[in-house]
Amino acid sequence: MTATTSSTTTTTTAPRDPRPARIRRTARPHAVRRGSRAARALVAALLVGTLGTACAPGVVLRPGEQASTAVDDPRLLDDQIDPFDDAHPAIAGLDQVLRVAVQSAARDAHARGVDLWVTSGLRTANQQRALMDAAVQRYGSEEEARRYVATPETSSHVTGDAVDIGPTDGADWMVRHGAAYGLCQTYANEMWHFERATEPGGTCPEPKADATQ
Repeated sequence: MTATTSSTTTTTTAPRDPRPARIRRTARPHAVRRGSRAARALVAALLVGTLGTACAPGVVLRPGEQASTAVDDPRLLDDQIDPFDDAHPAIAGLDQVLRVAVQSAARDAHARGVDLWVTSGLRTANQQRALMDAAVQRYGSEEEARRYVATPETSSHVTGDAVDIGPTDGADWMVRHGAAYGLCQTYANEMWHFERATEPGGTCPEPKADATQ
């Protein structure tokens, strides 16, 4: 801002905003389960059309609450979630042991300079069904779609037993180090999807080829 008088000019510089800039997202492979624009739009439309005011953003799943009682909170569609945000429904609705394991892994990854966040945690059955519907449209049949998206009845996201990790470098770090926390890549065609499949420090089983197995 500049104030001008007849003899002097005074320049005042506004104080610098001390808040950190938003984390820049990095490129990642396209996948329906990680929330493509089409899938996210379809989910949002489904929630608005079927749940109405039940989607109020103030609804939060309490830590330890059963995933099946979760209300479809639109924040569950977020795809860059702080793994330490226990108030976020996608984190709060996870199995407690899984949540602690993911947070331990994220803490160690961050200490080594690796960005690691959750791109999808808890999902409701409605959201999983919307993702399946979007996958059917993309791949042409439910049989083919099931290679990439589980049904609401079989999805580990719906029960709070799975997380998707981003960005690509974070998922790669978890592939290499997740067994130390009991976290294993579940499917060979989804390097971002992790579940508890061994004891911390154990050996992960070979990933399944895809979600149909």
